[in-house]
Amino acid sequence: MSVCSDEFRQFGGNTICIEVRCGDHVLIFDAGSGLPNAAKALAAEGVKDFNLFFSHCHYDHICGLPHFKPMYLPGFTIGFWSGHLAGTMTTREMIYGYIRPPWFPVAPDICRASMSTVDFKAGDVLEPFPNLSIKTGALVHPGGAIGYRVEWGGRSFAMITDTEHTPGELDPVVMDLISDVDLFLYDTTYLEDEIETYRGYGHSTWEQAVKLAQAAGAKRVGFMHHSPTRTDAELSEIGEMAAKRFEGAFCAYEGQTIEI
Repeated sequence: MSVCSDEFRQFGGNTICIEVRCGDHVLIFDAGSGLPNAAKALAAEGVKDFNLFFSHCHYDHICGLPHFKPMYLPGFTIGFWSGHLAGTMTTREMIYGYIRPPWFPVAPDICRASMSTVDFKAGDVLEPFPNLSIKTGALVHPGGAIGYRVEWGGRSFAMITDTEHTPGELDPVVMDLISDVDLFLYDTTYLEDEIETYRGYGHSTWEQAVKLAQAAGAKRVGFMHHSPTRTDAELSEIGEMAAKRFEGAFCAYEGQTIEI
């Protein structure tokens, strides 16, 4: 869930929305409560064409979608992609199932943007544009989730959320997605001493993120999907401890820009 108080000003309180730029191509990963702010920034730049990829459709990852202004305006072209519900629900069905009465005043039928949906299966390699590939993989999360690895121009980025690790093991799917990656963002909702209490919730820890980064030869790992109860002070301490174990580890914060 999103949070708002003085204790969450440094790292931010919105839920996940990650923007990735590959030259002129704009990719957005997840439609959390940060999506409306992303839309405002894109509009200010005059960006009219982008693609949005869902990791999954739990509320914290789609709650910004009904308030995504470009959908309602002419002149925008938006592609929506999902694969976590392959065979059970299409991307279009997911969007129409969420943005409709009684959950929302209107349905997507009133949207004036040019919108398309793409369904895929975990493990597929997506090619939304020439020379830009996105490898996908199934993560361990209730209801399913998709991890992504973007490769463009000799650089690589991976987003791994939401996923739960087995103690003492390194998920081979995750390892494949982050092998020698320049940067990956990883679900670090819990601490190791909390994980057993929340076993089955589908989340991981910063300690596991560091282990994965070291084993996979990743250059950098950013911690995200912070627990909504984790304060700025606590996240700062985690970042300091992690950097001592792995130089490329850090706690990601809202609005952060990272060049690869």
